[in-house]
Amino acid sequence: MHLFVDSLTNVDFSYLDHRRGIVGETWLANAALDGALDHQGMVVDFGIVKKTLRNWLDTELDHRLLVPTRSPYLSLSRTGETVDITWQLDSADAVTVSGPEQAFALVEVEQIDPESVAQWCVQQLAGVFPTSVDKLNLSFSTEEIATPYYHYSHGLKKHDGNCQRIAHGHRSQIRIDVNGQRSTALEAEWASRWADIYLGTREDMKQEQGAQLHFAYRARQGDFTLSIPSNRCEILECDTTVEQLAQYIAVTLAENNPGAEITVRAYEGIGKGAVATARA
Repeated sequence: MHLFVDSLTNVDFSYLDHRRGIVGETWLANAALDGALDHQGMVVDFGIVKKTLRNWLDTELDHRLLVPTRSPYLSLSRTGETVDITWQLDSADAVTVSGPEQAFALVEVEQIDPESVAQWCVQQLAGVFPTSVDKLNLSFSTEEIATPYYHYSHGLKKHDGNCQRIAHGHRSQIRIDVNGQRSTALEAEWASRWADIYLGTREDMKQEQGAQLHFAYRARQGDFTLSIPSNRCEILECDTTVEQLAQYIAVTLAENNPGAEITVRAYEGIGKGAVATARA
């Protein structure tokens, strides 16, 4: 018997890519289970499937930096409970990041993509479900977005939850209206501006060394550091919550379009976000 659960949950995270750098991403998780019927006439109760998989994905993937541990571009070391990572980019540049182990998902693959991560997850979940389940299949997909969107990564040191991790992110759409009329041109402009971007808060930037920016902060989960090429980063004077990102975009556009009312609907992943309006 085949049991399926589509769009079980979504996970927001970042991952390391040799070409793109630190990539903010949002995936939808879909699950399928094969097995015999139990005494209830079920393969397994949907409630168990949803709770088990959601909890595991929320704990092990969501708001983490996914690191492909078999990649030749990776150097990784541990000091106590701290993980230190150096990631070589396709130029002479590199990204370095460190933090508590819980901020990373060390995925035993050569490259992060939906298929490789799904296979790794299934391996990690072996034996979790009742014996009536013979096989678990997991797949990840992205939200279908017909309008412009961007991938951004960030860290929120003041956040009490997992958003405090210095390198997690989202794949997000954006809507921009000028005097009540949608502007796809401005949406495309920001999607290009924030393609695979790291959004850093200036007060967290400790040093600018040549073309490399160094960030560091202490949060409740521990100490975090990140070093990234400046051309892959935009520095903001505010924190990078979705509320402040929406306001930042709206104010920036209002300053460039005097007299116009700008309304920005900025998303954080799927189905959630903030709306801000500004006029210069």
